[in-house]
Amino acid sequence: MDSQDSAVIRAENLWKIYKLEKQEVVALQGVSFTVLPNEFLAIMGPSGSGKSTLMNLIGCLDTPTEGHYYLKGKLVSAMSENELAYIRNRDIGFVFQVFNLLARATAFRNVELPLIYKGTKKKEREERVKKALNMVEMTGRMNHRPPELSGGERQRVAIARALVNEPSMLLADEPTGNLDSKTGSELMNLFRKLHAQGNTVIIVTHDRDIASQTQRIIFLKDGKIEREERKGG
Repeated sequence: MDSQDSAVIRAENLWKIYKLEKQEVVALQGVSFTVLPNEFLAIMGPSGSGKSTLMNLIGCLDTPTEGHYYLKGKLVSAMSENELAYIRNRDIGFVFQVFNLLARATAFRNVELPLIYKGTKKKEREERVKKALNMVEMTGRMNHRPPELSGGERQRVAIARALVNEPSMLLADEPTGNLDSKTGSELMNLFRKLHAQGNTVIIVTHDRDIASQTQRIIFLKDGKIEREERKGG
């Protein structure tokens, strides 16, 4: 079987052009790459390199101007809004630099919310929330609210929320950006553990130290893939 047939992501000649009044801004220029199941990948580049634009395309938050993006073999541009919403809720777990947690809700309730929106029954919700919190080593803090948690603990809760729907891919945008280096290192250890458990993990970052802890780095510059690096293992 061709490796592309089993790919989680197949991006073919992706272009993204924004029209601003009388000028066009070319954010991505002919980007092509493949991500296989259980890869641990970093997308790296300086500000303005196209990282955020590419993340939005990968996460089905936006569509390319030209080119084709296949997620688990399905052409994303051919999907309806309902199909895209389903994929964003089920297939992709998002982790952002800003934790986006509800301040008045416990860690448990924050993680539970995606399941409530989906209509999952209470007993199954409780089991899956506990499992997700256990994966990020936050079981002992599940009844604490975000103001009672450290930055690293809040990000762990945000990761548990991303994992609770058991997505096929975890997509993290500068996940250590608001954390000190020690906490950031602990978080990368967690991502490595999640990857070892079979998750496909993609981290978007400008930090070389963070990127170097993944298996593969795609370097973006001026909207193009400048080069790739791979590590064994």
